[in-house]
Amino acid sequence: MTFPLLIKNDDGIDSMSWFLDWARSESGTLKAAVEEVGVILFRGFPVKSAEHFDAFTRVFGYDEFTYKESLSNAVRINLTRRVFTANEAPPDVEIFLHHEMAQTPIYPQKIFFCCLSAAEQGGASPLCRSDLLYAALKSEHPEWAALFVERGVKYNTHMPAADDDQSGQGRSWKSTLSVADRTEAEARLAALGYSWQWQDDGSIVTTSPKLPAVRQLDDGCESFFNQVIAAYRGWKRHEGSGLPVLTFGNNELIPQEILESIVEISNQFVYAVEWRDGDVALVDNYRVMHGRYPYSGAKKRQVVVCLAR
Repeated sequence: MTFPLLIKNDDGIDSMSWFLDWARSESGTLKAAVEEVGVILFRGFPVKSAEHFDAFTRVFGYDEFTYKESLSNAVRINLTRRVFTANEAPPDVEIFLHHEMAQTPIYPQKIFFCCLSAAEQGGASPLCRSDLLYAALKSEHPEWAALFVERGVKYNTHMPAADDDQSGQGRSWKSTLSVADRTEAEARLAALGYSWQWQDDGSIVTTSPKLPAVRQLDDGCESFFNQVIAAYRGWKRHEGSGLPVLTFGNNELIPQEILESIVEISNQFVYAVEWRDGDVALVDNYRVMHGRYPYSGAKKRQVVVCLAR
C-alpha cells in the first residue's frame, strides 16, 4: 500500500450519514489497513464540525482516550468529550516529529486528526514511518540502534504552574496530573515511577522512569517509538533544574552525533500532509510519528484530534 493510503470522495457524496454508514460497514477493513500502512487519509467527505468528526471516530469501535486522563504536556481545548484541539502553541512554533505521549507510560494506540480549517500558508503535518526509520538506523549504525534497545530513554519535562499557551509543552502540572495540590501531584508522580524537582516559581521538573525507545509491532517490525526527535529539537531545558531534556535510561547523555543522525534519517521518510478543509486522517501511533510545520495567514488553522486505545 502507498503511504499514506488515500481514500477520496470522487463521487461528490455530501451526506454525512452516508459517510458514517460506509465507514461503519468498512471499519474492519480500514482498521486492518491502518495497521499495515500506518495512515489513512480521507479526503473530500462532508466533515464540517467537531461533532461530525466525533461521530466518525465512534464507528470504529476503539476505546476512547480523553485529554483529561492523558499525561500530554500540550495545552489543548476540548470541543467534545472525545475531540480536542491538537495544540494551542502559536503558529510560528514548529512541533517536531514524535509519537503521541511516548514520553510517558500512558499513550494512545490510534490518533484521528480532522482539519476543520486549513491554514492559508504552511501548517502541514509531517508524518514519518518509524519502522522504516529504525530499520535504516539499524542498517547504518547497528551499534547505536542497539543502545536504544538496551538502555531505553528518560525525559525531563518542565510543567509550569499555570497553562502556557505560548509553548508546545505548556500544560500546567495540575492539569497534566489531574491533581489539586502538591501533595496529590507527588502521590501521582510516585505511583507512575517519576522523580521530581519543585522550582521556585511553583513549576515542577519531572523525570520519567526508564521508558522503551523501540517497540515491537504485531507484524514483527521494530518501531522507533519515542519522543527523541521532538525533545532534542523542540523542548526547552529548564535551567533551574540543571537537567537535560533527554537522556538514555541509565542517565547518560545521548551523543549529539547520534541525535543528528536520527534527524537526518527521519527526513528520508517524511510525508507532509497539506491539509484541506474536511480532511480526516487515522494514524497508527505505534508505527507513525507526526508533527506540525509553522503556518501563517489571517485564516485560523484548526486541526482537531481524537485519541483511541
